[in-house]
Amino acid sequence: MIKLIATNRKAHRDYVILETFEAGIELKGSEVKSLRMGKINLNDSFARIEGGEVILYNAHISPYAQASYLNVEPVRLRRLLLHKRQIMKLTHSLTQRGFTLIPLKAYFNERGRAKIDLALCKGKKLYDRRETIKRREADLAIQRAMKARRR
Repeated sequence: MIKLIATNRKAHRDYVILETFEAGIELKGSEVKSLRMGKINLNDSFARIEGGEVILYNAHISPYAQASYLNVEPVRLRRLLLHKRQIMKLTHSLTQRGFTLIPLKAYFNERGRAKIDLALCKGKKLYDRRETIKRREADLAIQRAMKARRR
């Protein structure tokens, strides 16, 4: 069973998600305990490929209170663990204009490993966001009408 830690709700609003990847995350000991307590913030975080490795930027993992001097910096660069083929595929996709890597959610898998769902995204324009809102409102109106009709 997957234990969800955090989600990045802004990602679904601001980006068109094309493809998702499950990536492991390289952590220090006290960071894992903080994650188990749910102390991670994925807002404004993103990933880049540098030197054949995927690096996560701006992910804030709060310091674990009982770790005292063993804590690490909350907003540090963290390496994401992907297969070589996946990294090559992402590198090829990111060379195209307008694509970014955004973390969607952080969770623990069945084996207790910390994972990040990483998405290949393209930024939405303002008019795209407005159209999404209109579509969602229209769908809700249709559902309400269907529900009222069933009664």
